[in-house]
Amino acid sequence: MSITRLVTASLASLVVGLIVTVPAVHAQGHVLVPADKVQWGPAPPAFAAGAQLSVLEGNPMESGPVTLRLKFPANYDVAAHWHSMPERLTVLSGALNVGMGDKLDRQASQKLEPGGFVSLPAKMHHFAWTTTPTIVQISLQGPFDIFYVNPSDDPQKRSSSR
Repeated sequence: MSITRLVTASLASLVVGLIVTVPAVHAQGHVLVPADKVQWGPAPPAFAAGAQLSVLEGNPMESGPVTLRLKFPANYDVAAHWHSMPERLTVLSGALNVGMGDKLDRQASQKLEPGGFVSLPAKMHHFAWTTTPTIVQISLQGPFDIFYVNPSDDPQKRSSSR
């Protein structure tokens, strides 16, 4: 099974649950999700254990606008990866260290604090890491995918080889 299909399958189960349970107001094309109503669930297996995901808008498995939030614990790494679509990320709380390249390099990254923003073009190799609990919001055009530069960094492959 390809990585894209695995990511899609894992997102499918999460999205179905979150779309059904998010107490958002959907009326004539607008979405309203009060901060205290954001529903979190475990991030799909394409992310290492510990991350949580909330789908605020759209369906990550389908074409169209998608807004996600990811919650990372302290000392969390996202290995070098890329997406087939542009990604726009805003830090909401904590701090996210972001860098470009083919491997996670703490010396070659920049710290983004709340309000910090990064826009990444499709296929740009990038990585991220935290030292404190951090929440980010990501906007993109679905369907969402993630490809690790080094396939052995893919959490799905690490967990399936155990």
